[in-house]
Amino acid sequence: MDTVNVSIELPRSVLSALRQDPATFGREMRLAAAVKWYEMSIVSQSKAAEIAGISRSEFINALGRFSVSPFQYNANESTSVSGDA
Repeated sequence: MDTVNVSIELPRSVLSALRQDPATFGREMRLAAAVKWYEMSIVSQSKAAEIAGISRSEFINALGRFSVSPFQYNANESTSVSGDA
C-alpha cells in the first residue's frame, strides 16, 4: 500500500488535557476525521474505515460512539414514513 505521512504540531497540554499518548491521539483523530467525512457524505463507509485504519464493521460500530447514523441519505430521499405507497 502506498502511504503518506502527515505530521501536525500540537501543544503538549492538549494530550495532557485529553489524557492520551500521541499514538492514541493519532488513532482517535484519524477516526474522528473519517467519521465526519462519512457524515458529510464525502467518503463511503469502506473508504472511511480505510482512513481510520479499521475494518468496516469496526467503523460501523464506531459511528454509534459518535452518534452518527450508518445510513446516508441525500436531499432527494425522505426519511419520514407516510401512508402513501
